[in-house]
Amino acid sequence: MKLNSALTVRGMLLGIVVASLFGLAGCNSGGGENAAQGTEAPAPNRSTTKQTIAFVTNNASDFWTIARKGTEKAAGELPNFQVEFKMPQDGNAATQKQILEDLVANGTMGIAVSPVDPANQVEDLNKIADKTSLICQDSDAPDSNRLCYLGTDNVAAGRMAGEELKKALPKGGKIMVFVGKADAQNAKERFEGLKEAIKGSKIEILDLRTDDTDPARAKQNVADALVNTPDLAGCVGLWSYNGPAIVNAVKEAKKEGKVQIVAFDEEEDTLAAVKDGIVFSTIVQQPFEFGYQATKLLAKIIEGDKSAIPADKKIIVPTQAINKENVEEFSKKLAELKK
Repeated sequence: MKLNSALTVRGMLLGIVVASLFGLAGCNSGGGENAAQGTEAPAPNRSTTKQTIAFVTNNASDFWTIARKGTEKAAGELPNFQVEFKMPQDGNAATQKQILEDLVANGTMGIAVSPVDPANQVEDLNKIADKTSLICQDSDAPDSNRLCYLGTDNVAAGRMAGEELKKALPKGGKIMVFVGKADAQNAKERFEGLKEAIKGSKIEILDLRTDDTDPARAKQNVADALVNTPDLAGCVGLWSYNGPAIVNAVKEAKKEGKVQIVAFDEEEDTLAAVKDGIVFSTIVQQPFEFGYQATKLLAKIIEGDKSAIPADKKIIVPTQAINKENVEEFSKKLAELKK
């Protein structure tokens, strides 16, 4: 009797243990009321992957540091996007092509590019446009499949430079024009506008000299022109670094004031020379807006909104002539943009 009672107690205890084990197993397997209602454990946190927009320049000029600030401001307003800023150090079309191909291979959703050699890059640009949203900024490739161009009306900017040159040389004279690459779309259009503006005046363009975006060669081109044409009356630099190159060559030749200079863009040495009266004026674009507006536009396009693209596929950012009268005010605004 005692033995049977002991066995009974042991059996009851064993049953309780087994039941408890099954109950625990049921909880761990998601059973019970939660399982019946289809409730799952919370998923682990996953960081949102940002889509990439790229801004690609045509060289490594200081001009682009202001554009970079514009892309950074835009990126700060676009929580779902990140921006990569790419500068081909040698200003070579082959280098730029590789940058574009690498960006596409890495899944970049939109690219704003300033083509180095638009006329000869059409096929390459079309291949990029087939794989990502492509726009041109600063320099256009109108024959390509880019979605639109955003930047300066370069013919109008060239005309503005021509009007400034006529003020600097009211009696006319021989001038030389300098640029990195003559076949870049912005260079062709600026030169075209310049020639239109001085047509009928006594200003004579002797030549357009190129330097393949090499600042040392740019300066040497000017030095050679000053030696070979002693009565040279003026120099025009169509790209940003051409301004400082002209200024340095003119200083070394001790011809400040004797050779009138009209430049493009807002490099520090160019603005300093405007303040000193060595550069008559410089035609400034708005590279900050290039970076800011291009980034914001691409974000909209990637999200499916192409309403900001105009019918003529051109978004024009105005230019301004900076001379001794307004250079101080402009410099202060520029300093604010660079902060």
